[in-house]
Amino acid sequence: MKKKRDRKKRKILLAIIMILFTAVVLSASTYAWFTANRTVTVESIDVTVSTSTGLQISVDAANWKSIVTNADIKGATWTGVVNQLPTAPNTAVPVSTAGVVNAGKLEMFKGTIEADATSGDNLLTAVKSTETLGTAGDFVVFDLFFQSTIAQTVYLTSNSSVVAKGTATGIQNAARVAFIKEGSVAAGSTAAQAQGIVGSESVKIWEPNYDVHTANGVANALNVYGITVGQTSGGKLAYNGVKAPIAKANGIRLNSTDENYFSPVTTVGSVEAGIPESTYINAFDVAAGITKVRIYMWIEGQDVDCEDKASGGSLTYSLQFSIDSSSGS
Repeated sequence: MKKKRDRKKRKILLAIIMILFTAVVLSASTYAWFTANRTVTVESIDVTVSTSTGLQISVDAANWKSIVTNADIKGATWTGVVNQLPTAPNTAVPVSTAGVVNAGKLEMFKGTIEADATSGDNLLTAVKSTETLGTAGDFVVFDLFFQSTIAQTVYLTSNSSVVAKGTATGIQNAARVAFIKEGSVAAGSTAAQAQGIVGSESVKIWEPNYDVHTANGVANALNVYGITVGQTSGGKLAYNGVKAPIAKANGIRLNSTDENYFSPVTTVGSVEAGIPESTYINAFDVAAGITKVRIYMWIEGQDVDCEDKASGGSLTYSLQFSIDSSSGS
């Protein structure tokens, strides 16, 4: 009789342990993208450009200087300008791209998570997000013009960063910056000729904080994507960017790699000529004359660090360019 009671107690104890374990697993589960109405505010963007060897920068190919500010980006008024700079109370939200450029613009997609009522699976839906002129939008994008006396390579220096402003939530680890070199015109060309360049001679996506993750990001990588990663000193994690709209009816699960909707993304990255990646990034080349570059800044929804507990953060993007890979941190 006593043995029966002991067996019964053990069964009850095991059941309680399993219930507690299940509760822990559920509470620890996080998901890429954000659920509900979570957002991340992009507070400020600081852009600094060195001017050695005749390199200058402009937001309109008419007024040249060595430093470009938020006010300059917002104040660009040339015909056809589409600079989008979300500011409070407007907020940026997670988007994703596979790096496809169409008519000089990077194709971006805004995703949301919806639970399937039948299967209970978390399904990803995505709609195209197109930039418009102004301070509202899902991401940051603007045109810059670089004037150089010779053809040369422009590097992103170690003074460039994406950091949290105020309390760090970890969303800075999901940040991306893309540089689209659209094309060039010869020295002496008019501002209108430079402004009218539309193309995609080269595209590079920079992942500034690829080697750090929060504890929640680590859990998200394992729970959603089956990736085991530490919080520091890790290598780049492979991920798939969204390349096409996704309807709920498509039944695309959150961790899907369906080639109809996703493509692998390569980010920079190892720098040419053996330059340490932490110090310099080869961003783009400029020709003698004026080169137009379109710059995107966003929170990558497919990044493992883009999860609920990281939402609500504020970010500062800082870019500094150099034409000499041996100087300037």
